[in-house]
Amino acid sequence: MRPERWWYGNYPAGVALAPLGWLWCAAAVARRAAYRRGLRRPLEVGVPVVVVGNVTVGGTGKTPLVAWLARGLADAGLRVGIVARGYRGRARIWPQQVRPDSDPRMVGDEAVLLARACGCPMAVGPDRVAAARALVEHHRCDVLLSDDGLQHLRLARDMEVAVLDGVRRLGNRRCLPAGPLREPARRLREVDLVVTNGLPGPGELGMRLRLTALRRLDGGVREPLEAWRGRRVHAVAGIGHPARFFESLRRAGLEVVPHAFPDHHDFRTRELAFGDGLPVVMTEKDAVKCERLGLAEAWAAEAEVEADPRILERVLARLRERGLRV
Repeated sequence: MRPERWWYGNYPAGVALAPLGWLWCAAAVARRAAYRRGLRRPLEVGVPVVVVGNVTVGGTGKTPLVAWLARGLADAGLRVGIVARGYRGRARIWPQQVRPDSDPRMVGDEAVLLARACGCPMAVGPDRVAAARALVEHHRCDVLLSDDGLQHLRLARDMEVAVLDGVRRLGNRRCLPAGPLREPARRLREVDLVVTNGLPGPGELGMRLRLTALRRLDGGVREPLEAWRGRRVHAVAGIGHPARFFESLRRAGLEVVPHAFPDHHDFRTRELAFGDGLPVVMTEKDAVKCERLGLAEAWAAEAEVEADPRILERVLARLRERGLRV
């Protein structure tokens, strides 16, 4: 059984693993307390930093929100840089600059997706402080967005934005490995803003991803999603919450044959050869890895972020407090 089953359902495994979850939570609380009491010090990088992260494992929509914020801040006249971990990137030297044509195997799939969506300077590396300082030094950024990193306390931040899945929320509210939480649920009371991907709760602001078009991987041809209504497709998703993607396609009128893979899965051609001639539709995050496979009938589902404008307003307000003219 995949852990997501007991994380988001009423299964005995979650109860059995609860003592390990308590240890994980205790370690997270102790680490944060060390920074709060001055035993460890976060490192400044010379410009304001806004961290967009989550308290749960798996996809919540934080990366699309980072892209949306980056475009909004750029429209406000700011030079924006993005820093991230580069999860599963295989580069031997860090930090790495990320461009739209970077190899996702070297720098990570989400990093390439962000570079394509934002067109702003981006650096990744396990040491986010080093990546952030490289951006400031070489690109003279006014503000940095950190994709993930809510738990990377070594990087000083001026604002924390936590993103929640509006359907799964906090699951069984247990810490890893008994549940999906990276930190205790009360951590959400300490962040500056909670954004919910879906229906927001009290004190939260909402966002959602809306699929708009399909782009053919081998030629860049784009077709509106409405044109695919009634068509049967293989839907492929190697993301944190594949079911959300499948349901979005169904709501658009497509007949879906779902294929869920682990988050950040490194696809092989044979895994996507279903042998029946039906088109393969995948997320943009998966597409950045599959473009090199030479698939004949594969399409990326392009998504548009619809977010409460108050999210950007609050980030801009915090940056004004930090002395930026916007």
